[in-house]
Amino acid sequence: MIVYHGSNMIVNHPDVIHSFRDLDFGRGFYVTTNKDQAQRWAKRKALFAKDSKPILNEYEMSSNMEGLSVRDFGDDLDTWIDFVCQCRDGNLAYQQYDIIIGKVANDKVFRVVDMYHSGIWDKERALKEIRVYPGYDQIAFITTRAINRVLVFIKASEVAS
Repeated sequence: MIVYHGSNMIVNHPDVIHSFRDLDFGRGFYVTTNKDQAQRWAKRKALFAKDSKPILNEYEMSSNMEGLSVRDFGDDLDTWIDFVCQCRDGNLAYQQYDIIIGKVANDKVFRVVDMYHSGIWDKERALKEIRVYPGYDQIAFITTRAINRVLVFIKASEVAS
């Protein structure tokens, strides 16, 4: 399967060391199967980095994950939303996994998660809202072992403005 990572640099040797904050699935190296989504992230990152260009990194992801601890949320938004809130609070439960797969909390979904997380909306209302938005995905590589076993760099290309 082909996956993408949007950045402002070529990432031919991905690692988990450069993840500098707690994201949806904790600290890790994030990719997606959605090329457009990765291109948007590349453009966004390049905007905030002086003298940089948006770069789309492309990888082959092996389907053989035997021996790795994988958490795939699939369509289970109920568990997903609680897990995302825990990770954003700094909970380290994500570290029990090598790879985590699920929906991405893009800008619109992030606002819904934030409303739920802050107690303004209950879970039922939040999940109803989330289901309205397109289902973009993300795959978080939590361990270097998972990256080395499953991910192979193919190429990088500049994203047109």
